[in-house]
Amino acid sequence: MTEAVTSDFDLDSRLAADSVLIADGPLSQIRLMNDERFPWIVLVPRVPGASEWIDLDGGQQRLLLAEINQISQLLKHTPGVSKLNIGALGNIVPHLHLHLVGRHDGDPAWPGPVWGSGPARRFDADTLGTHVEQWRQRLR
Repeated sequence: MTEAVTSDFDLDSRLAADSVLIADGPLSQIRLMNDERFPWIVLVPRVPGASEWIDLDGGQQRLLLAEINQISQLLKHTPGVSKLNIGALGNIVPHLHLHLVGRHDGDPAWPGPVWGSGPARRFDADTLGTHVEQWRQRLR
């Protein structure tokens, strides 16, 4: 039986500093990474103490997989995206979170990973707000 998402969930301060909340999905916060170089979404399951996929029960895993599929479909249809990168590294931020990144040949990190490919280029406040609102519309 799927354990309910609780109010005991605390977003890691590093994720809070590097991303902006778009919406709450059935299981996860859906967050936009504040880096204009890549279309980059982070899913953060609101499950206290979860650091690995195996820390989720079967129902939670199915919900997270559905969220991954939904966001992946939206990213794949983002202009300029020809490849999707999906990763759950969790070596620095211990709370389970998944990165979904739209990629293309010639992007600033291509063909390597986005991590460690230089400093993030933050959106200006207006552009960030526009991107968040566009994602909210796409998720409806």
